[in-house]
Amino acid sequence: MRITIYFVFITLCTATPQTWQSTKVFYQNDRLVYASDAENNKVPDFSFAGYKRSEDSIPTVPVVKTISPVSGDNTTHIQAALDEVGRMPLNANGIRGALLLQAGNYNVFGTVFLKYSGVVLRGAGDSENSLTSTIIIGKGDDPHQRTILVVGGGSNTMWRDSVSGTKTNITSDTVVVGDRTFTVANAAPYKVGDNIIMYHPCSEAWLQSVDYGGTNGTEFWTVGEQPIVYNRRIIAKMENTLTIDAPVFNHLLRQLSQSYIYKYARQGIVTNAGVENLRIDIETAGGVDENHAWDAVDMVQIEDSWIRNCTFLHFGMSGVQTYTATRLTIENCIAKDPISIIEGGKRYNFNCYAASQLILFKNCTAINGRHHYVSNGHSLTSGIVFYKCRSEKTNSSNEGHRRWTQGMLYDNLVDTLPNVSNHILGLYNRGDYGTGHGWASVHSVAWNCKAGQRDIIIQKPPTGQNYAIGCSARVISGNKPPAPYNQPQGYIEGKDKAGLVPASLFEAQLAERLNPSPVEDQKGVIPSEGSLLLFDAFPNPFNPTVKMQITLRNKATLKLEAFDTLGRLVSVISESTLQAGIHQFNWKPAVNQASGMYVLQASADGHAIMKKVMFLK
Repeated sequence: MRITIYFVFITLCTATPQTWQSTKVFYQNDRLVYASDAENNKVPDFSFAGYKRSEDSIPTVPVVKTISPVSGDNTTHIQAALDEVGRMPLNANGIRGALLLQAGNYNVFGTVFLKYSGVVLRGAGDSENSLTSTIIIGKGDDPHQRTILVVGGGSNTMWRDSVSGTKTNITSDTVVVGDRTFTVANAAPYKVGDNIIMYHPCSEAWLQSVDYGGTNGTEFWTVGEQPIVYNRRIIAKMENTLTIDAPVFNHLLRQLSQSYIYKYARQGIVTNAGVENLRIDIETAGGVDENHAWDAVDMVQIEDSWIRNCTFLHFGMSGVQTYTATRLTIENCIAKDPISIIEGGKRYNFNCYAASQLILFKNCTAINGRHHYVSNGHSLTSGIVFYKCRSEKTNSSNEGHRRWTQGMLYDNLVDTLPNVSNHILGLYNRGDYGTGHGWASVHSVAWNCKAGQRDIIIQKPPTGQNYAIGCSARVISGNKPPAPYNQPQGYIEGKDKAGLVPASLFEAQLAERLNPSPVEDQKGVIPSEGSLLLFDAFPNPFNPTVKMQITLRNKATLKLEAFDTLGRLVSVISESTLQAGIHQFNWKPAVNQASGMYVLQASADGHAIMKKVMFLK
């Protein structure tokens, strides 16, 4: 049987008085168009963030071991069970299995390490009821301000380990934000699939171009401090031209700094690790007590992994913190009510630290922190997406926090509850705050965010741009006030203007990337002798129902099925004999069906067409 795969994306964006499009990102002939300014700045494609670049759904990993809580300290009890699962063999999909912690209270006086690829730590639920949920209680303060759960290899290497003899210079004079293709001096050591590190040194010329960080006359950034680094894979090679799996989020100009690449040795990297359906509650004395465990979960030296359906309470620093981390998804999680003095370096509920890239925070909620959704990294951190998240009662802003984080997307962030801070979102200059934070973010976007009666600050960095498009707030401005420092205003469009199309930038970019252009789709891909002529699916992504239109050339028995990305049958949507013509179908996944990518297959008379669709809860 000949299988033909092609994708069609239909966008319903007919111009009406209720809808509008940005001049920076807009649909033209059903495809997204990105407008560049005179400096080649443009909105980047953020859709590569998340587990396996959001191309595959998070797997449902089978339970291979189950434990219940024991009296006293459960640290060794949980660790021994994780170690046992970690010694099991990996299957063909890189999975070992899940350790299930049955409902109950697990007192933990130390740190638990999930340091194995293909292992999931799963609880029974994340509510406060220990009869139905799994509650890990962080007890004591030994060592002082420790982390309760570390997921990954555990070392913040920042991708420094290289394969000897593979370093070569990037010879393209200009690689601009959003680019994925460039030339190198010698591509001989490289092949498709290789994991490479792109390194843009922090030179004197580059520092001069960005006003030494814009630190308000103090704490100037110095040579070598702020290299721009990207963790990528090669997906195509032609002579000395390489194409990578995700874009760069900053201009790499050879006249300012000679960038280079090297093959990453990947020492200690953990993949396909997950934490699911549990609650971590850190025991404190309340108030401003700081003698307690400090982070609920650190994800370190890790990639293509996830946390979902978890709640984290009473941390001092973070509910989830990432570093030396790539392509992670944190979804349907709550990080709330930290306990500490309310000041700098504390209460960063969801925190991307140094060397965090392509991280997706989806449908999360943060409460009572300072910087709820934040890059606390610097120039090694990029491609961070906060998608449909809530920020409640924050004491400061959600933001790029320091030293040239690139490519942050706040997509449909909502904060409408009272808080202490006057501004809840900032893509701006932080001057001499902290250790000379200066330009904290660049090439970053606030898209369709709702700030209630608080402010959004958007400023333009030298050599780059930041954007606020379709957002609502009391004030959206780059001026001082509300900005703390005088700098040029960034790009602001459509303040308080409803009806932005697309409503979600991340959804639209992901849908388009997973679906080739309509013209290319229909060019020579349908066998002339086949019964199937056309297969449309829309909307895509969808929730709760995807609609399908299938055209039959002749009378035929048509079978329409849904599969997950592992090839497992999810649903037989229809199977019947139909006349020639156009036929309409709907598929609504089951209530317990996980978000993610699915494959719809229509087959008739020995021919089939498949289409990927994204289900977003």
